[in-house]
Amino acid sequence: MHLEGSCHCGAVRYRVQAPHPYPYNCCYCNACRKTAGTGGYAINLGARAETLEVEGREHVTVYRPGHPDEHEAEQGRGEVASPQERHFCGRCGTALWIQDPRWPELVHPHAGAVDTPLPTPPERVHLMLDFKAAWVDVPEGPAERCFARYPDESLAAWHARHGLTE
Repeated sequence: MHLEGSCHCGAVRYRVQAPHPYPYNCCYCNACRKTAGTGGYAINLGARAETLEVEGREHVTVYRPGHPDEHEAEQGRGEVASPQERHFCGRCGTALWIQDPRWPELVHPHAGAVDTPLPTPPERVHLMLDFKAAWVDVPEGPAERCFARYPDESLAAWHARHGLTE
């Protein structure tokens, strides 16, 4: 699916091809909830990095957050360094996309910055609930799957299981 997105102030616009465009994965990790701030979680989509075209790249800044680690959390430290790169508009702060050099073929646009109408997912996955803010209520029901840490399938596998892969 062709996606177009932008920041709030309009300084950054992007286009990308996303074979996994359903906004179903609600991540409650510290980095997602604090940098994206949407409902206590962020939703990222799966797209092809080689198709990413950016206008206003000079306004894009990169943040490399810590990443939840089970062993570190048990030690009371909670996070370890991560090579993950979160891209934001340096003017208005909009969370735009995430990239990770360990998977250079992928880019993960934040659903909240996508201007293209997105399809409605048949179910939602709530992950990293060990890091959820206390004030956030997680929806319950047969179409809501919950995980303390990572889900049991990737973005690609979830889309394939639902017959939603392009």
